[in-house]
Amino acid sequence: MPTVPTEAVVGTTIAFSFILLGNAITQSYMGVPALLVNFPPPSSPSHAAAARHLGQQWPVFWNVGNVFFRPISTLGILGYGYTSWVAAHTSANAATPAGRSAWRLYLISATCHLITVVHSAINMQPMNSKLDGLRDPKVSGVDPSLAEYYARRWIAMNSVRIAMPLIAGSVALWQTLRMR
Repeated sequence: MPTVPTEAVVGTTIAFSFILLGNAITQSYMGVPALLVNFPPPSSPSHAAAARHLGQQWPVFWNVGNVFFRPISTLGILGYGYTSWVAAHTSANAATPAGRSAWRLYLISATCHLITVVHSAINMQPMNSKLDGLRDPKVSGVDPSLAEYYARRWIAMNSVRIAMPLIAGSVALWQTLRMR
């Protein structure tokens, strides 16, 4: 029966963590802030057009997250979960203190990815819907005067999607190197 080398799984999964981290940093510190440059205040006559424009551009962020990064987060859970399971059931790992605790650290990494997925679904999804609704506020019922607030709130909430992959990848990388 062919098996997948654990090193390949954990290495790929660590790479996934850092890809997610890079994307979250890019969106939070470059992408979304670029949409807010010179954003007019709600009292400005150009505010409604700017809010609508933000809503028109939002699907680019949302689609990339749903199509590309959601599967990567899910693969992170599976990859770290598999690595944790293998580490817990490999007698060779029990020869060292690092080996005996390896499964726990990989499980922490899997949990970080799970937190990212749950946070995205429960907390980020409603904010994405509000930002997307700015395309046509009359139909969506979204308050366009809060457009900039929604985007800045999205950036703040995205900090979880920065922290969790950073922790997951760092813990797994540290544990993998410690096992060598």
